[in-house]
Amino acid sequence: MKSSSISPEVECDFRGRIVQYTSPEPSHNSSRPSRFIRAFPSRIVAAVIYLMYLMLIALVPAFADDEESHGPPTLAIGAPAPDFCLSGVDGQSHCLKDYASAKVLMIAFICNHCPTSQLYETRIKQIAEDYKARGVAVVAIEPNNPDAVRLDEMGYTDVGDSFEEMKIRAAYRHFNFPYLYDGEDQKTSNLYGPTATPHVFIFDEKRKLRYEGRVDNSSRETLVSQRDARLAIDALLAGKSVPIAKMPSVGCSTKWIYKEEGHREELAEIEKQPVKLKTASADDLKALRKNSTGKLLLVDFWATWCGPCRKELPEFETMYRMYGHRAFDLVTVSINYPDEKPGVEKVLNAEHATSTNLILGSTDIYAQLAAFDPEWNAAVPYTLLIRPDGTLAYKVQSSNVDPLQLKRMIIANLVDDDYIGHQAYWKAAAKK
Repeated sequence: MKSSSISPEVECDFRGRIVQYTSPEPSHNSSRPSRFIRAFPSRIVAAVIYLMYLMLIALVPAFADDEESHGPPTLAIGAPAPDFCLSGVDGQSHCLKDYASAKVLMIAFICNHCPTSQLYETRIKQIAEDYKARGVAVVAIEPNNPDAVRLDEMGYTDVGDSFEEMKIRAAYRHFNFPYLYDGEDQKTSNLYGPTATPHVFIFDEKRKLRYEGRVDNSSRETLVSQRDARLAIDALLAGKSVPIAKMPSVGCSTKWIYKEEGHREELAEIEKQPVKLKTASADDLKALRKNSTGKLLLVDFWATWCGPCRKELPEFETMYRMYGHRAFDLVTVSINYPDEKPGVEKVLNAEHATSTNLILGSTDIYAQLAAFDPEWNAAVPYTLLIRPDGTLAYKVQSSNVDPLQLKRMIIANLVDDDYIGHQAYWKAAAKK
């Protein structure tokens, strides 16, 4: 006997939401409905489907969040190189087709702010130099959205990940490869799927992906025992298969656009923090100059009536937010009179100055300033970077500070017991 269909008709939209449900009608050709149908009338079936739908839409955001938290999938081995045309720091547009003659193409996703990426700059430069004559092209792409990088993630850098700051880094480190920007819309990065910086993708002559992952097996160059990127390039140049096609890559996670929310939350938290202003005696200033805090101190003497001082204050507060989670502190010292404290507090509050803030505790200004530095002519602004042993790393008197130079001095003098080798990187870079 021919069975009849009593399935309900359900229409769903692209997210699986029910937009139409038609209750099934019992077939007139069926003289004996099944026990299942009698036990579960159409209304119960509809209710069950609706409950399943509610469960589904409840899970959709969770799936979406999970996908976002991991970023796009990484390009699969054997896949063709996704096309791109991106702006380089050299002022030119660089496209995939521009490297069509290369026997091997290595695309390295790197960035400015990540200390791991910084330590690999020299190695990537050396790969570009060593293999240039053998027909290997090296291209670097900066994938991060600069607004998705929190200030406390910039504790090891002088610049952020914007296009203009990429130009600064490339010039400072003398990059010998194209450095391209993809941070605005991240279209190219979404196609390649770099998980961290650095993350390299190596393509054969037909532009099929043959290796992706780390450059080598240690961010500390002295500990490197396997140079994976070089092994892959050598194999392809020899017409052989890459021995290991995929390796994990340690580094700073790619800063996808959706992470901008974290940066906004950080700024909101900063604005909530209280601004404190303490009175400093001559003895306090003597102790400040000796620096027994165990930290690297940036000390800024300023005044509310000093235009250059007011201009520099936001820069110093940004540095504090960048490096303050390390062994670093910013101490601002207002040379205003004690009864001008309300005006000083107004300026500090406007800048959300959550650093250590002092104001002179006596109207005998000159005696207090001499207690800090007898050789100081008392003019402001006066900015010093004092090492934990009390020696000076940096001093600028009566003139504006170069923020970039100061940031580099801070990084080069911060203790690197949490990232050994980083201080040496910056000291070496400063000599070039």
